[in-house]
Amino acid sequence: MNRGKNNFYFVLGLILIIAFARIIPHYPNFTPLCAIALFGGKYFNNKYLAYLLPLLALWFSDVLINNLVLKNYFDGFTLFYSGFYWQYGSFILITLIGRKTLKNFSFVRLLGIGISSSILFFIISNFGVWISSSFYSKDIFGLAACYIAAIPFYYGTLSGTIFYSFFLFGSYEFLSRKLFKITSN
Repeated sequence: MNRGKNNFYFVLGLILIIAFARIIPHYPNFTPLCAIALFGGKYFNNKYLAYLLPLLALWFSDVLINNLVLKNYFDGFTLFYSGFYWQYGSFILITLIGRKTLKNFSFVRLLGIGISSSILFFIISNFGVWISSSFYSKDIFGLAACYIAAIPFYYGTLSGTIFYSFFLFGSYEFLSRKLFKITSN
């Protein structure tokens, strides 16, 4: 097996392991999804996989959560929830950010990109909540109320993104150096 295929399976394995963290009990929004989108964007050479795998991790965990954890919240089996495209769209943009901005990798850059990605997810996903739900009035006051109500969830998104980004990227850097050192001897 060549090094490119080994790298693909290595990256895929890290994503699958970390994706499991979304379906175990956790602090609200403390999930690896932004980190997975950034990581996939950086390390998948195939641009279609870079976008598709984070979306599949999101979708699969959504199906499990919506049908097992929140089964009383929805009427029947749910493949997609109302307004899902806002969240999915934000992860497409975050993957694009990972592909374009993390070519010259550093942990300081990763911190800045992680913070920016969390803010982007917050803005897009909560705009989606505001526009597609009946919880808030459809004016600037309703939008402001929606963003204010979501602030406590942002802390989970931000801390989850930073924690899992450093875990994923750090694990990759550490393990790839160890594995390369072992295979080059």
